[in-house]
Amino acid sequence: MSELNYLKDLEKCTLCEHKCGVNRLQGQSGVCRMTIPIIASAALHPAPPKSYTIFMAGCNFKCLNCQNWTISQYPDNGYEQRGYEDPKKLAKECIKMLESPSAGLMGADRIFFSGGEPTIHLPYIEKVVEEARRMQPDTKVNFDTNGYMTEESLERILDFTTSITYDIKAYSDEVHLALTGASSKPVLRNAEYIGRYVKDRLWEYRILVIPKINEDEIKPLTTFIANINPSLPVCFLAFRPNFVLEEHLGASINLMDKCVKIARDSGLENVYWSGQIGLKGKIIDIDSDMVRSYSSHSAQLAGTYALHTGCSTHPRGCSACDLNQSCRIKKYIPRRVT
Repeated sequence: MSELNYLKDLEKCTLCEHKCGVNRLQGQSGVCRMTIPIIASAALHPAPPKSYTIFMAGCNFKCLNCQNWTISQYPDNGYEQRGYEDPKKLAKECIKMLESPSAGLMGADRIFFSGGEPTIHLPYIEKVVEEARRMQPDTKVNFDTNGYMTEESLERILDFTTSITYDIKAYSDEVHLALTGASSKPVLRNAEYIGRYVKDRLWEYRILVIPKINEDEIKPLTTFIANINPSLPVCFLAFRPNFVLEEHLGASINLMDKCVKIARDSGLENVYWSGQIGLKGKIIDIDSDMVRSYSSHSAQLAGTYALHTGCSTHPRGCSACDLNQSCRIKKYIPRRVT
C-alpha cells in the first residue's frame, strides 16, 4: 500500500466527529463503512456553483431522506461505483474538463467535491487539489458538506477551498439524530465558525424542508444563522420523496414561501427557495415506541420511519449503535424515485 502513503490519516480515522479510529487501509470500517476513497461519478454539473463535480461514495450520515442514496449508502446497497482513481489522473481529468468548450458554455469554473460526504475522504481530496493546482495554480474548489467534520478537519478544508456549500438538516439534537443518526452540535459549531470567520467562502447554507419532520426547525435555524450574520445566504430546498421517506409528503409552495418569510422575520437578508414542489405523499402514524423514545412530534415521526426500515436503536445514534456495521437503513432500496 506504499502508493497510498498520502492516506495515512485513514490508518486511525478520526476525520469526522464519529471519530471511529479504525484502520481503513487495512479494511476496517467505521460508521461510514468506507475503506479507501471511492469515486461514484464525475461530470460537468450545472447546480450552483457550476463545476466539474466529483461525487465521492459513502457518507457518515444515514439520512432518511437522502436523494443520493445510491452513492451515500455504498457499499451496503450493492450499487457499483466508478472506483478508486489515482489522484494525479483525476486531477488531470478535472483540469481537462474545466478547460473544455462544454465547461465554457456552461460557465463551470471549479472542481466541486460532493457525495455522499467528502470529509470522510479528506486526504484524498487534498491530494487531488494539490495535483490540480500543480497544473493550474488558480484552480477553484468547492466543498459540499453536511458539516460533521472535526475542528481539525475543518481547518484543513478551509486551507484549500474557494467556496463551501453547507447543508444543515435540523437545529435540535433530537430531530437531527432521528433524521440522520448523528448529532447536530458539531454541524452547528462548524456552521457558526464558517459564517463568522470565513463568510466570504460560504456559497450558501442549504436547509432541506421536510413537511412535519423539520418544519419546526426552521425558526431556530434561521435565528441561529441571523445571529451569526444577517447577510449570510440561505437556500431552502423543497423536499421531494426519496429513500426511506419515499412515500412521505413532498413540500408545497405554501410551505416554502412560509420558510422564506420565517427567515426574513428572523432578520436574514439573503434567502430564497429552490426545488420541485407539490409531490404527492402521506404522513404515517407515529409508532407508540417512538413516543417513549423521543420527546418531539418531529423526532417521533422520523424515528417511526427509521424503525419501520429496521433501525432498532432509539434514540438513533450511529456512533454508539452495535449494529452500525450491518445497518438495515444502509441496505434499504426504495421502490419510488423522484
